Parts: sequence; structure tokens; C-alpha cells
Amino acid sequence: MLAAGGAALVFGALPWPAFGDLAGRTIPILTFVVAMSLVTELLDEAGLFQVVTDRLATLGRGSVFRLWLLAIALAAVSTVFLSLDTTAVLVTPVVVLLAVHARIPPLPFALTSIWLANTASLLLPVSNLTNLLAQDKLALSPAAFAGLVWAPAAVSILVPLALLWMAFRKEFKGAYGPQPAHRVRDRRLLIFAAGTVIVLLPALVSGVPVQFPAMAAALFLLVVFLRRRPAALRWSMVPWRPMMLTAGLFMVVEALHAQGLTRILGALSGSGESLGALLQLAALGVGAANAINNLPAYLALEPLAGSPARLAALLIGVNIGPLVTPWASLATLLWHERLQALNVRIRWGGFALAGLLAVALTVPLAVVALWVATGMH
Repeated sequence: MLAAGGAALVFGALPWPAFGDLAGRTIPILTFVVAMSLVTELLDEAGLFQVVTDRLATLGRGSVFRLWLLAIALAAVSTVFLSLDTTAVLVTPVVVLLAVHARIPPLPFALTSIWLANTASLLLPVSNLTNLLAQDKLALSPAAFAGLVWAPAAVSILVPLALLWMAFRKEFKGAYGPQPAHRVRDRRLLIFAAGTVIVLLPALVSGVPVQFPAMAAALFLLVVFLRRRPAALRWSMVPWRPMMLTAGLFMVVEALHAQGLTRILGALSGSGESLGALLQLAALGVGAANAINNLPAYLALEPLAGSPARLAALLIGVNIGPLVTPWASLATLLWHERLQALNVRIRWGGFALAGLLAVALTVPLAVVALWVATGMH
């Protein structure tokens, strides 16, 4: 994909002025993604997520339903404040191993993790790369962004959880026994990691450009690890492949825009801010995300979302919609890799049918919530 983007630039399909504008807009976002990837990897190396696992098992007090509620809280907070990819990569093993150690079926916990990774990624700019692009386009503070999307964000969390409860309510009635605790290898390193999170989370929603606190946190943790556990540092902590894919997608979609993509999609996206128009744009976002991937889907449709309400409707489609096909969201592919490493098998046919039901119910209700909250009724 990166080679395709480079070819588009070299052979003129992507004009240099358009590439300059694209780079100015996306380099800070890609910097944030790399920095946050490093932060979450180093937090995991410090043992923070193992400690969280132990605390959740203790707080569950033997109730599977209470344990599920705690898994929901962890996945939602991780997605909202640290991004959907963090939830897919680091929260998934936590909640799945909780289930495995408790000798309860891991599927409800695994599905909770990936559904919330996508559907809870609407509230803050840092929750999803698409949100950061939308925030940049609208020039909104994190608080103003949340003020625009809070109602559909609430719906997008509650409706999938209601579906999961109805599907697995028998499993949630069970009990589990005491859980083995993990040994902390370096308590001081763990304290540094926890302190970093405590400082970083409010900084990410303070209104300061998010790449700066993320870079500061990554640099601080790197220095700490160089002093206390340098052997843990490895180049694979940097997400090279996702970054090359993302940069290539940015360039290819921008080249397609330069060749008339906006005009072609304009006939399908509708116009205006009526409920029907918002539903039409969100549905197009759902279809495009599941056909190609939510990031190029957002980039392709962004020029057609000419107002805050329409942009929010597009985000509903491309953020909540990727629950059907495995490639609709990078988070889903990362989640599946983690499940394979844990020897948990997923049937994609069942995954797609369950996701289709969740999307068919959640997206229209979220759009209605947006329409009502923005005063368009």
C-alpha cells in the first residue's frame, strides 16, 4: 500500500500540493499512534496489565457476571482514553485469561473486548484514528468533540452490551474460584508505569495536541526502561507495518480524491442534516468500512460530510460498523492474532452474523441519538 501511494505521487495521480497538505495534517496523527503504541507496549512489559488482571479477579468476588462488568469497564476505559487498538492488543489477553483461569467460556469476554474496542471508540479524539482526523477537520477541543458525539457514544456502548447479555446470560450466572496472582518482577518499574498512566490520561483530554503528551510519556518510559530493564526494549514495539499501511492508505485515497472520487460518492451519500440523510451517510460508512477498512472508508467519505452533524454520522458508520468482516478494522485483525496466541478459536461466520445484528440495531439508534441531541428534530 505504501508503494502504491508512492507511485501515485511519483506519476502525478497525487499532486504534490495535495500531498503537502496531507502530510501536514497526518504526520502529527501518525506520530501520536507510534508514541501510544510504545507507551502501551512498555506498560505491558512493566506488568501493569497483569496487576490489573489480578485486581479484577479479586473484585469479581467469585461472580462471573460481576467479572464481566469489570471487563466491560476495563475495555471501555481503555478504548476511550487509549484507543481501540490498545484494547484489542492488551485488554483482550487480560479478559480472556481471566475467563480461562476462572474455567468459564472465554467467548463472551473475547467478544466484549472487540465489540467495545470498536463501538466505544466514538467519544474522544484519542479513541480512534478516524476521530483524530475528524477533530482536525472540525478544529474542536476534546471537550467540544465529546459534546458533539456523547449521545451516540452512549448508545454505541449500551446496545451491544445488551445484545451480549441476552446472548450469554446463562454463562454469566456462574461462579468462579480463587485466581493465581502474578509476581511483580520490578515494583519500582511498575510504579513508574502506573504514574505515567495517571499523568497521561488527563493530558490526552486537556486540549493540548495529543502527540505531545504521548511523545513525552513514551520518552519517559524509554528512559526508565533503559536504566532498569534495557533487554526488554525491541524494535518490534514500533508498529512499522500498521504505520506503512496507514500512510499508504492516506496517499492512495488522497490520489483517488484528486481523480474525482468525491464526485462519484456524492450521489450515494445524500445531503443535508435530516434524519434520513444522516442515516444514509452512516449506512454508506458501514458498507465502505466492511468492504475495504474503516480508515480508507472515512478518508473517502470525509469530503461529503460538510458539517459537524454529518461528520459525526460518518464516524458512527465507520467506527461502529466494522463488526462484520475481519478486515473492516485493524483492531479486529490484532484481536484475532491475540486470540490465536491464546488458543481461542473464532468462527468468522458466526462472528459476522452476530456483528451484523449488532450493527443493524446500534448504528440507526446511534444516528437517531445524534439527530435528537443536535436539535434537528
